[in-house]
Amino acid sequence: MSTTPVHLALSVDRTSPVPLYFQLALQLEQAIETGRLEPGSLLGNEIELAARLGLSRPTVRQAIGSLVDKGLLVRRRGVGTQVVHSQVKRPLELTSLYDDLLAAGQQPATRVLSSATGTAPAAVAAALGVAPQAEVVTVVRLRSAHAEPIARMVNHLPVGLLDLPADALEATGLYRLMRAAGITLHSARQSVGARAATAAEAELLGEAVGAPLLTMERVTFDDRGRAVEYGSHVYRASRYSFAFQLLVRP
Repeated sequence: MSTTPVHLALSVDRTSPVPLYFQLALQLEQAIETGRLEPGSLLGNEIELAARLGLSRPTVRQAIGSLVDKGLLVRRRGVGTQVVHSQVKRPLELTSLYDDLLAAGQQPATRVLSSATGTAPAAVAAALGVAPQAEVVTVVRLRSAHAEPIARMVNHLPVGLLDLPADALEATGLYRLMRAAGITLHSARQSVGARAATAAEAELLGEAVGAPLLTMERVTFDDRGRAVEYGSHVYRASRYSFAFQLLVRP
């Protein structure tokens, strides 16, 4: 982590009806989301930033305070204002975390923790529509962005569906590999929940034991109605959220 403050090309439009503090906050938030301000980066002090932009110190303090309230920045005594992290906001659509991170300007990275073929537990067999005790492929991965863990993903797939070499899984997303193999993803059945992190999950994800985790279970179907994947994932609530779009029926 660098102790030298990061200097960004920031500007404000005084003719705009948008408040000056909000303009500054938006630019800083975008820099965090795109990785130009990485976790651990230091901002220049409020006095220096105000002087550089020709703003009052209360305006700069309000902009920084709004990002502190969002959990993107933290003020540390004797250190200064520091970037904490950005939160990934994922729409509840049939997309992969890998693609969502790319779309958000993040830098996804994947580590395959295990990949093996074994007997499917009853719940997995039922979700995939295979016979009890049938063999399935189970892949466990850790997904990160900007070198910070976000999610542990467990995926179960029918044997023989497609090859899943570890290097391919670490280079791209599972859905991309499926599409490249000629599998047309059509729909999914998904549920979202929350629970406390176990000791093993906390260590893996860099959270405290008992920290809130978001959970997601999804069964994905192809265009033939065949279940091609059952995923059971946990996400750091401090780094991740699901976005809903609700429509009003006429």
